[in-house]
Amino acid sequence: MKKQGKSSKTTTADTDEDLKKGDDERQKNNMSVGYFQLYRFASVKDVVMMVVGSVCALVNGAAFPLMLLVYGMMTNTFIAYELEVQELKDPNKECNNNTIYWTNGSVYETAGNGTVFCGTDIEAEMTMFAYYYIGIGGGVLFLGYFQIAFWVSAAASQTHKLRKAYFRKVMQMEIGWFDCNSVGELNTRISDDINKINNAIADQVSIFIERISTFFFGFVIGFIGGWKLTLVVTAVSPFIGLGAGLMAMAVATLTGRELKAYAKAGAVADEVLSSIRTVAAFGGEDKEVERYDKNLLQAQNWGVKKGAIIGVFQGYMWCIIFLFYALAFWYGSKLVIDTKELSPGGLMQVFFGVLVGAMNLGQASPCLEAFASGRAAAKTIFETLDRIPEINCFSEEGHKLDKVKGNLEFHNVTFFYPSRPEVQILNKLSTKIQAGESTAFVGPSGSGKSTAIQLIQRFYDPYEGMVTLDGHDIRSLNIPWLRSIIGVVEQEPVLFATTIAENIRFGRPGVTMEEIIRATKEANAYKFIMELPQKFDTLVGDGGGQMSGGQKQRIAIARALVRNPKILLLDMATSALDNESEAVVQEALDSVRAGRTTISVAHRLSTIRNADVIVGFERGEAVERGTHNELLEKKGVFFTLVTLQNQNQPSSTIDVINEDYEEHYNVKLRGFSFSSNHSSKSRSSLRLRSHSQLSTEFVPDALTGSINFFVDKDNALEDGNEKEEEERVEPAPVARILKYNRPEWPYMLVGSLGAAINGSVNPIYALLFSQILGTFAIQDVVEQRKQINQICILFCVIGAISFLFQFVQGYAFAKSGELLTRRLRKVGLQSMLRQEVGWFDDPKNSPGTLTTRLATDASMVQGATGSQIGMIVNSLTSVGASFIISFYFSWKLALVITCFLPFIGLSGLFQAKMLTGFAKEDKKAMEEAGQVSSEALTNIRTIAGLAKETSFVHSYEEKLEPPYISAKKRANVYGLSFGFAKCVIFMAYAASFRYGGYLVSKEGLQYMLVFRVVSAIVISGQALGRAFSFTPDYAKAKIAAAQLFTLLDRVPKISNSQMDGKTWDNFKGLLEFKNCKFTYPTRPDVQVLKGLIVSVKPGQTLAFVGSSGCGKSTSVQLLERFYDPDEGQVLIDGHPSEVVNVPFLRSQIGIVSQEPVLFDCSIAENIQYGDNARMVTIGEIVEAAKKAYLHDFVMALPDGYDTQVGSQGSQLSRGQKQKIAIARAIIRNPKILLLDEATSALDTESEKTVQSALDEARKGRTCIVIAHRLSTIQNADIIAVMSNGFVIEQGTHDGLMAQRGAYYKLVTTGAPIS
Repeated sequence: MKKQGKSSKTTTADTDEDLKKGDDERQKNNMSVGYFQLYRFASVKDVVMMVVGSVCALVNGAAFPLMLLVYGMMTNTFIAYELEVQELKDPNKECNNNTIYWTNGSVYETAGNGTVFCGTDIEAEMTMFAYYYIGIGGGVLFLGYFQIAFWVSAAASQTHKLRKAYFRKVMQMEIGWFDCNSVGELNTRISDDINKINNAIADQVSIFIERISTFFFGFVIGFIGGWKLTLVVTAVSPFIGLGAGLMAMAVATLTGRELKAYAKAGAVADEVLSSIRTVAAFGGEDKEVERYDKNLLQAQNWGVKKGAIIGVFQGYMWCIIFLFYALAFWYGSKLVIDTKELSPGGLMQVFFGVLVGAMNLGQASPCLEAFASGRAAAKTIFETLDRIPEINCFSEEGHKLDKVKGNLEFHNVTFFYPSRPEVQILNKLSTKIQAGESTAFVGPSGSGKSTAIQLIQRFYDPYEGMVTLDGHDIRSLNIPWLRSIIGVVEQEPVLFATTIAENIRFGRPGVTMEEIIRATKEANAYKFIMELPQKFDTLVGDGGGQMSGGQKQRIAIARALVRNPKILLLDMATSALDNESEAVVQEALDSVRAGRTTISVAHRLSTIRNADVIVGFERGEAVERGTHNELLEKKGVFFTLVTLQNQNQPSSTIDVINEDYEEHYNVKLRGFSFSSNHSSKSRSSLRLRSHSQLSTEFVPDALTGSINFFVDKDNALEDGNEKEEEERVEPAPVARILKYNRPEWPYMLVGSLGAAINGSVNPIYALLFSQILGTFAIQDVVEQRKQINQICILFCVIGAISFLFQFVQGYAFAKSGELLTRRLRKVGLQSMLRQEVGWFDDPKNSPGTLTTRLATDASMVQGATGSQIGMIVNSLTSVGASFIISFYFSWKLALVITCFLPFIGLSGLFQAKMLTGFAKEDKKAMEEAGQVSSEALTNIRTIAGLAKETSFVHSYEEKLEPPYISAKKRANVYGLSFGFAKCVIFMAYAASFRYGGYLVSKEGLQYMLVFRVVSAIVISGQALGRAFSFTPDYAKAKIAAAQLFTLLDRVPKISNSQMDGKTWDNFKGLLEFKNCKFTYPTRPDVQVLKGLIVSVKPGQTLAFVGSSGCGKSTSVQLLERFYDPDEGQVLIDGHPSEVVNVPFLRSQIGIVSQEPVLFDCSIAENIQYGDNARMVTIGEIVEAAKKAYLHDFVMALPDGYDTQVGSQGSQLSRGQKQKIAIARAIIRNPKILLLDEATSALDTESEKTVQSALDEARKGRTCIVIAHRLSTIQNADIIAVMSNGFVIEQGTHDGLMAQRGAYYKLVTTGAPIS
């Protein structure tokens, strides 16, 4: 970044370089991270673990196909035994030397001239098969454990390294980088993105390998066992894949449509919630809810379509599967009976081999998704890891000067913020700061004062020119050293969430307690610290929240002093304090300035009167310098800042002049910053200066007195509790959710019926499957054929039934669910619009948040009704039917297998859990480290200023250790449970078939019943597990519902129902404010109105004038009853506003505000909005438009009154919007008219016509005007001049001019007030 070259040559070279860099970056952006690059942090040990894990996974994948071989052999054994038993029923036959003989000694021959084998010891055979099963099960347990444990712990160690590297890298970045990357985003990257990478390199990989291996071996076994059948079966499987693919596509497009339709409704909700004050003022709540509901209808229809289509595809899948069974068994039995190519066991083996193989291929696809999202997440993270910081605060390079005098100089510095390269902040700034002197920077907001200070700390490098310290370019100095000789106190000091002593220790490593005490004494903080119960060990709370402003500021000063800095930078160090604390802090600052180079940026004059030199800034240049008195004589920037005065009765204070100065200063600044207002607004939105280093001259009313401490403490505590309350929402009772769904009971009934039938399909499959095995033991070929054909036809019938009822279930539940969602969204918006306006000021209830809650909470509640009920009914019938079947056919065997059922159910649940991975537990463990990282990133400027990056990196790394250790431990638990879940089924098979063999040989149980009972129960166990896997949705749904219900149950502080409060007939419009005191609920520490007393008689016009933030608009909001005063009363016709019916009161008031809010509909509808209580006719609309001088303009438009105004009226000019707003107010025919700076935003021409429209509208009405240009209010009956929340003088224009007070000054200087 050596941009010292002034010649144009170097600059062009630089720009070329930049362009090249841009191109490179772009190419990089297009390249995504290759999958194997995700393993860049793998050590040799990790690689070995991953290789061994992969081998285990490969072998583990072969376990199930291997079991099928055993299964096939076992089937054959059972059938042979059955045939033998049937033959030996004939008393003329006997078994001899393993062959059946006639009792007369000749060999028995079948029709095909074959002998019949006999003497199968079924129990011994079964024992052997049981051992096979147990062997495979043991192998699976062992392999499953290693496969998972190795992969997970290897991934844990890589992720651990990645987290450390990433955080360290982020902490090295220069501040400019943080301007372009929001803290929220970085926190998300540290938590979520790294978790995604972890998912892509952990257990998912081994599961993927295992599934692919099962797929491969399944087909191999199929082709070995019988290639013809395998080919036939394989030919059908694409239909299943096709169905799944089509379903995914259809669901995606329909979800898109549904979201789009909902987006319209969401836009309505967003528009309504963003302009809640307008909606409330014109009583449009019900109208808006209707408009919202209209748009919800479409979304609901798409949702129902989606449900129906999912139903159709689910039905299609099941139908295909049953047809697939029918085909396979029909063709397979042909091969077994007619051509004898296959044994019955071979048929099983081929059939299940292909089926399981295909299923595993399907299940491998979610893993691919995890890999893809891991690669996507890695892209930004690896880009950051590979980026070289422009100002590296960890580097050891650069000189450290032996002796520092502290002469600073700016040489022609030009500077842009990297996040806003188009706005030039410093323009060839040149100025000197002498060692040991105290220099003050003054100037309007946005003139580059704070920026100059940041350049001294080398948070940024200048674009051109240089900053020198004792003649050395600071870019050549060592950064940590440079920052260690600078002490900084900011406007909003940042404290870290630890003790007071620790916070001060941040100033310098290895500082002793004596030094800390000395620093606190110098900073005037020792006394208050010793009064606290824990003294220096008091915790300051998150961000210092437990301390008052003055206390935080003094701790921050002590922290700066403990460094014993050569240079002290005070960036508006006392602006956020009340008078008393300010005096204390100022005294502390004055005493420590001695002998140090001090630069202070100030907005209050009192703080810089005794500076040695004052430098005046304007538009990024230093335009003047000198002492206080010299500059006043120069009549430049400084003079302007001081002169525009606002007389305020000085409150009893030691130093009246000081107070006076301060006031002038503030007001002037406000006037001044009017021009730079827009720029600073955009600045605050684009650049995250730590909290707000934005000049706070807009809220200088923060003079709340020193009681502040206690108030703050309580507030902080309350805030804490509130936060916790937010978090801990009790899940809502299902009964209440269902109550909202009551009207849909027919749908739910039909849906449940469908679900019950779908649930019984699986057990019926077990019946038919065992029946087929039974047919192979029938001697009579004709009978055998007939039975097989019957069973195949039954399979087809079940397929058709399945198709129908899956559709019924899908459609019915989608319909009931969507109707519920729509109903909840509607009541949700209704109850939001019921709340008082103050509720919307809370950032927790910003329009964005509320709209999202309407969108997501309502649709999540579906998870507790609708499809969820379907799932439960389905699983219950499935389990019920299975039990009935198995206990009916053999209760003994059923009991044995039932013992394994809990384990099988658990394993099913676990399999489902495997798919989602253990992400949640990881998140919990990471929270502590997350707190460190988010505290560090939020306060990066303070940390950089203190050069404390390394200590945060260490603390973060320490906090990462416990989660890392627990992740290692969990890898083992996870591996064991995975292996166990896999092995349970094998053990269940071993036990049940062994016992089945005993029953067959000792109790003559038919072998096909053994298969029937075993498969029925195993199937039901898996169904159970699947049902459990849906519980997360269910829990989420209950919490979402609870959040909605909290909203529905909240009682608004100011009720806007038609029932509450009183109304009266002859409304006159007499208004009185009686000693009103008011603070906004979201800013409890700033009192806006401090005893407002003013009254206006019916038909009079009252005008408020005064500087911004003095409470003019607030008084209007109290009148509309958006808020109620904390003390005092607002009387309307003599009634206190608290007891008046709100809709009635608001219907008497018409309001035109500075930025009128229009809705996205036609001009006529916008004017009609003025009276929502009735249908306004077009005649009235035209009448009102004429009064507002709007009619001619509208008639000139092609669509006339049906012209759409666009979102927020964007299609119209300001003057036209203003006139529509006036017409809207006139339609109400209000008794009281409120004009809040109604013409401030207009040019002179429009202002004239609008002004005459307003004068017309004022006739015969009580009117309150908040004025911005004094010319507009000269004919008001009463003019009230406000300052700091009360009226300092009032009277008519002439009366006030004669008084020669504040009003006179405002008029004669012609200053803009706002």
